[in-house]
Amino acid sequence: MVNHNSGASEIVTTLEDLREIANQAEERQSKFKTRIYVCMGTACQSCGAADLLADLTAQVKMSGKENECLVSPGGCQGNCAEAPLVSVQPENLLYSGIATGDASALIEGQSRSDLVVDLDQPFFSRQKKIVTEYRGLLNPEHIEDYIRVGGYEALLTVLSEYTPEQVVQAIRKSGLRGRGGAGYPTGLKWATVAKAQAQHKYVVCNADEGDPGAFMNRSVLEDYPFRVIEGMTIAAYAVGADRGFVYCRAEYPLAVKRMEAAIRAALKHGLLGLNIGSTSFSFNVEMRLGAGAFVCGEETALISSIEGGRGLPCPRPPYPAESGLWGYPTLINNVETFATVAPIIMKGADWYAAIGTEKSRGTKTFALSGKVERTGMIEVPFGTTLKEMVFDIGGGVPENRKFKAVQTGGPAGGCIPEAHLDAPIDYESLQELGSFMGSGGMIVMDDSSCMVDVAKFFMQFCATESCGKCIPCRVGTVHMYDILKKITEGDATLADLAQLEELCDVVKFTSLCGLGQGAPNPVLSTLRYFRNEYLEHILNHTCPAGVCGPVGQDLRRPTCAL
Repeated sequence: MVNHNSGASEIVTTLEDLREIANQAEERQSKFKTRIYVCMGTACQSCGAADLLADLTAQVKMSGKENECLVSPGGCQGNCAEAPLVSVQPENLLYSGIATGDASALIEGQSRSDLVVDLDQPFFSRQKKIVTEYRGLLNPEHIEDYIRVGGYEALLTVLSEYTPEQVVQAIRKSGLRGRGGAGYPTGLKWATVAKAQAQHKYVVCNADEGDPGAFMNRSVLEDYPFRVIEGMTIAAYAVGADRGFVYCRAEYPLAVKRMEAAIRAALKHGLLGLNIGSTSFSFNVEMRLGAGAFVCGEETALISSIEGGRGLPCPRPPYPAESGLWGYPTLINNVETFATVAPIIMKGADWYAAIGTEKSRGTKTFALSGKVERTGMIEVPFGTTLKEMVFDIGGGVPENRKFKAVQTGGPAGGCIPEAHLDAPIDYESLQELGSFMGSGGMIVMDDSSCMVDVAKFFMQFCATESCGKCIPCRVGTVHMYDILKKITEGDATLADLAQLEELCDVVKFTSLCGLGQGAPNPVLSTLRYFRNEYLEHILNHTCPAGVCGPVGQDLRRPTCAL
């Protein structure tokens, strides 16, 4: 490794090199009596975190305590509703609502008990953190900070001790399933790409998170860019790829900025590029920005976009694992999947497989939002019930309103009523209830929500986002939206409802890609559990929730008397 004091790049070639960097970073940390981490995630920045960080930094300098108090950007703490958030170590105190005028008190070590967040509350205590295990306590832009907590040990361990086949076997044994929504076994997908014979292979990280109410991938990219890259690099070694892409929507500027900085830092340290770890393995990663088209979350449309074409899906087979980017075998996983790889390698496949349920192993991140007291990003083991999510971790419905439904899976998901709150969260259970895991969005609704209006909202989203390539999706979603609009306006008949249900079947089973195939799900689930609301609109011309018109009053538009 290059001399640490020379100012040159620190090229990591062995685990010993890595641990030397980790020890030096730990020594630098330990000399500070107080360490203050200001969350610099998107939510906290929107609430003034950048000004707070600047004020704290200036106060430290003015007080002459640069050698006693460390002020550093930190990652997301998860409880976004209480932004901006500040963590103070080693006391392990989390503050909410800290203003710039409170900076001096923190620097002087004075506790502001009125602003301390209770870390024993279920929002924190009921979580199981694997992907987000260092929540808030790492500077996401410093690779040394990541190495300090064991970052890149998994990669160098794999390169020095594992064959590619052993890596694939470890992922298969762990039971990890793709976190992009469908839950396809990750190890099986890796094995398929590994077996393919080709001159080139690619690894793609699908970061095109487009579900309404979902922000898990964005947060992981912002907080753990090095962990995502490390997971991609391990995957590339396992399947024999030499080039990778992170496909992220341009609407995530902070995530893009930190990923690009992480790629540069990994290259500087020899953890990307040629002959990683002094082996024959080489791998490079590039960013590709999407324009925000929802359909580009579908892997064949994503591939077309990376290649420079229009983001349109293609019929399958062949699948990308056999013929993907530029016709070569391509491994596509989402952000959370790659971020889970390094912990599995370091702690063991058996350790990971012991978490969760029989068919859904490990943990899942969720973006909890809507009509719930505590919103934010959480990570829980599979098997956690919907009731625990909403009423324990989320704190229940505010303003003494009555819980009505929880919507999971985004536009392809469904609305689950109170009667099924005891259902465990896993891939199979949600599908049985007519919903979907999706990437992890979870929107809570109370009795002020009209379920017909909710279905209309998601159908409008799908109709707008349809790429138009196949007729069932291009035409069917528009007709379904028109019927839903007609129902909410009190102008529909039972014949319209029958046509809506017929269209659901046609669009679901004849559309080309997952966008069209999943578009009817919000309609089907609300019809399954809240059909009475549709009938109230159609037969009695009233909206029980009062969303589509005053409660108990005629929804039909008055006719013009000539």
